Amino acid sequence: MATSPQCVVLAGGLGTRMRPFTESCPKTMLPAAGRPFAEHQLEFLIRNGIRNVLYLIGYRGEMIREHFGDGSKWNVHVAYVDEGPVLRGTAGALRLAFHQRALDPAFLLLYGDSFTPVSIPDVWNAFESSGMPALMTVLGNRERWDRSNVVYSENRIVVYDKTRSDSRSCLMTHIDYGLSAFKREVIADRIPDTIPADLSGVFHQLSLEGRLAGFEAAERFYEIGSPAGLRDFEHSLAHRLQPAYRTADGRTGSV
Repeated sequence: MATSPQCVVLAGGLGTRMRPFTESCPKTMLPAAGRPFAEHQLEFLIRNGIRNVLYLIGYRGEMIREHFGDGSKWNVHVAYVDEGPVLRGTAGALRLAFHQRALDPAFLLLYGDSFTPVSIPDVWNAFESSGMPALMTVLGNRERWDRSNVVYSENRIVVYDKTRSDSRSCLMTHIDYGLSAFKREVIADRIPDTIPADLSGVFHQLSLEGRLAGFEAAERFYEIGSPAGLRDFEHSLAHRLQPAYRTADGRTGSV
């Protein structure tokens, strides 16, 4: 990467599937192998060249702010946009960040409960070279981790449909990976001020218009939105010490 892109982390949700643990803790701060999951995630970003992180916080977000502060302990710049008590949804949180002028002209987006072992420089370079307003990373899923929801072909998302109501759902072999990239204009032009608002509709419409680039990851992702997902992530840490990723040219990297 010629420059370090901003990475926006969606970390404002209630984490209802992880109750009772999330009754006193935001999901991204749940302990994983003795440390908050968010530390594993942030350190992965830093080792992939990220130096500018924006957390979109809401439910118990003060715990995230108190833990990371301005990021100086990790030699990275950390900022926050707080939804407050009214949760806005994934798209609504981004719209708020846009109104507060917190978004860079182009940025990466990561869910606060996702660990995505993929080469971020490769993803960013693919986004910049695509000429598209947005990019979604995907994984060849074939129903292994969850229901496939993407038709992917030649570095493009042909159709993304979370509901699988599209007539081409039988062709879906990929799943969204949890890491994406956007031009800020997408947030300005496509997300209304009404809340709550979800990003899935934005991705769906961009895919139908042929304006959603794709990047296929080689390694499985991890998510801590469920007890089973947290166990899988902790197992990966114990098994390989650090989750690895495979780069586009076949090299192996680590967090």
